[in-house]
Amino acid sequence: MKLLQRLALMLFCACSCITSAFANDSIQKSKIILPSGFQSVIFAQNLGRARHLVVTPAGDIYVRLARARKGKGTIMLRDKNKDGIADDSSGFGNYGGTGIAIKNGYLYASSDSQVFRYKLNEKMEVTNPGSPELIITGLVASRQHETKSIALDNDGNIYVNIGAPSNSCQVQDRGKGSPGIEPCPILEKAGGIWQFKVDKLKQSYPEGVRYATGIRNVVGLDWNTTTNSLFVMQHGRDQLSNMWPEYYNDSVSAELPAEEMMEVKKGSDFGWPYCYYDQFQGKRMLAPEYGGDGKKQGRCEGVDKPVLGFPGHLAPNGLLFYTGDMFPEKYRNGAFIAFHGSWNRAPLPQKGFFVAFVPFTNGKPSGDWEIFADGFAETDVITSTRDAKYRPCGLAQGPDGALYVTDDNKGMIWKIVYKGK
Repeated sequence: MKLLQRLALMLFCACSCITSAFANDSIQKSKIILPSGFQSVIFAQNLGRARHLVVTPAGDIYVRLARARKGKGTIMLRDKNKDGIADDSSGFGNYGGTGIAIKNGYLYASSDSQVFRYKLNEKMEVTNPGSPELIITGLVASRQHETKSIALDNDGNIYVNIGAPSNSCQVQDRGKGSPGIEPCPILEKAGGIWQFKVDKLKQSYPEGVRYATGIRNVVGLDWNTTTNSLFVMQHGRDQLSNMWPEYYNDSVSAELPAEEMMEVKKGSDFGWPYCYYDQFQGKRMLAPEYGGDGKKQGRCEGVDKPVLGFPGHLAPNGLLFYTGDMFPEKYRNGAFIAFHGSWNRAPLPQKGFFVAFVPFTNGKPSGDWEIFADGFAETDVITSTRDAKYRPCGLAQGPDGALYVTDDNKGMIWKIVYKGK
């Protein structure tokens, strides 16, 4: 009898640990603000710095962690009792990172310098957790913009963002009045999107294609099945007023340059570091490091433009084109964007920390963007990112059409569903 009691106690403790790691005791703490008819629950919590995620046809979730916890950088979450909340987990991969994708029986996951792929069985479970195939290696990964986001097309290609380890390619990075380097050597191996094959091992720059250039840094990206093209969200450059106060005041610098939604085609050039996008003028402007003053276009006049410009420094970290049936018709084929939140709008308050929506028709934005999910920060005035409780990062769509949102501050995942008015 004592043995049975001890086993029962061990089972109770194990279940309690699982519960505390997920959301069963925290459903009422889902305070995010949603449009009428939408509801949310906390699908999981306390995961670590949860970045991008994918959902399998069975509803299981694979989520990447920015830093591996206990030797596990990818966590698999499962809702065994189908109550909308994770109650089981496992993990693998002793490296942190951001990018993750599923395609044609494989799970793809990126570190800050490599991309791996894992074979999936019929249940979409990884069969080789300790011995993935290394398909891309040797990518630039410095202390700025080192994360690698990924997306796959339908023709056997994988697209990888390689962010520029620089703000604006100055002689002295982020130095007041420091000129830009001409031409910018960073663009040889970073500052763009590279294309590789999904089934070729140990590729690096010689085997890849610089698909698009002039892109400072991308975290959110998605393959749009309507246009059959890649869309990305660029993080615009920082600190215009700090480094060039003769041309930009703090109010202007807080809003410029735009965070950009770009449709990326092979050969696209979006102008970084020589140009930035001014959403108020609707123009590419010449960067001050290269002779600009906030009024000159110069060489930037013919440079590729974004499809949409957002206010500056909101940090778009997730992009998802919604193709589900659960949400109302207005959301079909539109874009959800997770804005991580700003750090460099001071002395003005910081902004972001929400999920936005952009309606699309025939593959193009067809209306104004709007805030879809808000309240993640749980405070009205934010002077520092430390003031924000949660910071949206990754987005994914479930097989039922639910929307999942990660937070890489506390390690939360929200599940958003539509229940009707």
